[in-house]
Order: sequence, then structure tokens, then C-alpha cells
Amino acid sequence: MPLQISETTRRLAQQAEKDLQEQFALVDEIAQTNAEKVLDAFQTHRVAESYFTGTTGYGYDDIGRDKLEEIYAHIFRTEDALVRIQFVNGTHAITCALFGALKPGEKLLYVVGAPYDTIQSAIGITGNAPGSLRSYGIDYGQVELTVDGKPDLPAIAKAVQEAQVKAVVIQRSRGYATRASLSVAEIGAICDAIHEVRQDVSILVDNCYGEFVETVEPTEVGADLVMGSLIKNPGGGLAPMGGYLAGRHDLIEAAAMRLTVPGIGKECGATLGNNRSLYQGLFLAPHVTAQAVKTALFSARMMELLGYHTDPASTDIRHDIIQMLHFGAPEPLKKFCRGIQAGAPVDSYVTPEPWDMPGYDTPVIMAAGAFIQGASIELSCDAPMRDPYTAYLQGGLTYESGKLGIMLAVDALQS
Repeated sequence: MPLQISETTRRLAQQAEKDLQEQFALVDEIAQTNAEKVLDAFQTHRVAESYFTGTTGYGYDDIGRDKLEEIYAHIFRTEDALVRIQFVNGTHAITCALFGALKPGEKLLYVVGAPYDTIQSAIGITGNAPGSLRSYGIDYGQVELTVDGKPDLPAIAKAVQEAQVKAVVIQRSRGYATRASLSVAEIGAICDAIHEVRQDVSILVDNCYGEFVETVEPTEVGADLVMGSLIKNPGGGLAPMGGYLAGRHDLIEAAAMRLTVPGIGKECGATLGNNRSLYQGLFLAPHVTAQAVKTALFSARMMELLGYHTDPASTDIRHDIIQMLHFGAPEPLKKFCRGIQAGAPVDSYVTPEPWDMPGYDTPVIMAAGAFIQGASIELSCDAPMRDPYTAYLQGGLTYESGKLGIMLAVDALQS
């Protein structure tokens, strides 16, 4: 029996797809290039069935885990990588990298405005949580964007001249900000601006939501380290947990010592039978990421046809999987999120309500009926309940299912 979707919405979907053919073709080309890159890495490192056997206890000599890290380093064109299920989320991976890159008395600099909400407590910008970077004597500063929302290269170059600054973070995606996500080319320009005045500053990129959206990664244009979550793009919808770092060997080693303990670092960390999912998820990641990008494009065009403002627009080139949809009022925002939940394969009967989510200073509504709890590569939509009432939509394991979720949300919006 077909889903209960109005004929009006079905006709709107046909028009949206017709309008998006050129954009979809570009997404497919990018996916093909990235699939070739991943296949090359798998074959170069001679992936074998034996790599999928997990370890328990200490996890010594886990060849599957160690080879997977070599493959990540190959794909991201780096010296080393750390890919572990022990990372509880992307924020955990990023925090370990920051603690590894900085010592007490040194300074962390964010160069595209304030970071996303939940990393702020880890840094010590907000709250008073024990164990933050600030509580360990690590200072913090940030460079604001220009008035037109672009990285301020002269201001960045000036800020990094301060001797205390030892690590710079570039956040590729927007978080709950309204700025545009950064292209890899823009990240490269920031790296160049920093390197012109300082060679001894480590450049770290929060790569969440951006992996495989373009054909190159930030570590190919000057970044020393990229950081991200396995339940976003690189996990391909199969990784059940974890995070990754890829970059310079000394930064990876220092972060590993923070994840486990000094003197052990990467040597320990049982995989508990998850290697197969991590390998297969990575293999599928270019395709699954393309499905999420197509879903984002489709949602943008559908909402534009209804008269709503979207960012990026459906005609824009994509640099991550996130789609902003501006509702301007709380009720249509809640209706749309409830429609997305109704289109989920899991918990479709649940009604999302705004709630005081840990790490946020305002109630958040979240639609997320996923096979992996909180997986942003699966279709989800969330929003802080504050003006201008903007929803942040991401994910879609398949374009077909993502399309249906958007159509149900559009129907709910018009009810």
C-alpha cells in the first residue's frame, strides 16, 4: 500500500526532480571519483577477510583496526590516522585532538567565528564543566567572519602572529550558525594565509558533514589534521559508533595518548567485532554521502517551490550535507520536523517535541528515526527553537527514502 502523500505534493516532487537533473549529475560525478579513491585504498592495502575479525580486552595486535587506520590515512593523504569506536561522538574526537595539540599556557584559535554549541563546553567558552581546555590553562580566541559572512583572511593572519597561538581550528560546517559552509578551496586559502606568517601553528579542521562531498579533502590543501564522526559521512550508515582523526603523525600520536593513556596511545582499543561494519561503511561512504546530498538538494527545491527561503539554494554547489530551511515561525518548523519523523523507518510513530538538550542554551526539536542512534548520515532534521526558526536537515541513506521523507514533511507542513 503506498504512503499517504497528496497528489499535489507528488506533482511538486516531479517538478523538483526535473529542475535538479544537472545538479544530480554533478553529485554522481563526485561520487564516482570518491568511490575510485576508496577502492584504490582498499586494494593498495590488500584488505582481506581476516581483517574483519574483532578483538576483545586490550585489543593488542588488531590488524583490522590498524589497517583501517592506514586506509584512512591513504584516502585523506596523511601520515597517520586514528579510527576508533572508543570515541563516543565527533566532539570527543575533536576534544582529544585539541588536548593533543595544545599545552597549558598555549592558545587555541577558531578562525571562522564561534564553534558549534556542544564543543563550547569542552573548550570552556560556556559553562563550568570540569576538565575543559580552559580549566587546564589553555586560552581561547576567535576571529569573526567578514560582514558578508566570509573568512577574514587578513584578520586571521594577524591573529596567528600572537606567539601564544599554537593551534587553529577551521570548522567546515555551519553548526547552528547561519553562515555558509566552507569549500575545501576556502579552507586551503585560510591555510595559505596562516602559513605565510606562521609555520609552527597546527591547523585542525572539523570535517564533520563534509567528507566525500567534494573530490578533495582539507588535508590535501594545507590542513595538518581533520576530525570527524563515524556516524556521519565516513561511516556510510553502517558504523555503529566512533570517530576518526587523520593527519600529521605527531598530532595523531598525541591525540591517541589523550584517548587512552600516555605510553599506550594507539596500542590498545578492542574493536569488539565492529571491523566489518567500519570497513563496509567506509566503502559505501562516497555513495551514501551522494544520496544525502541529493536529498538535501531535493528538500531545497521542494521548499523553494513552496516559497520558502533555503540555504544553500538548490542551484548552489554543495560543500557539506546540511540543508538550512528558514520557516520564520515555530509552528511550521514543528510541523515539518514531525513530517520528517513520520517518514523515518524507525520510530515513525513518535511525535518530536522541543526539549532542553544537553549542551544547548535553548530548547531543540529533533526528528531522527534512525537505525543508528543520532546518526546524521540518516535522514534527520533538528532546530533550536529561536528566531529565525531555521531547520537543519541532513542525511538520507538512499535518495529514494530521503525523497519520501521530504514529501511527507511537505504534506505535514501544509496540513
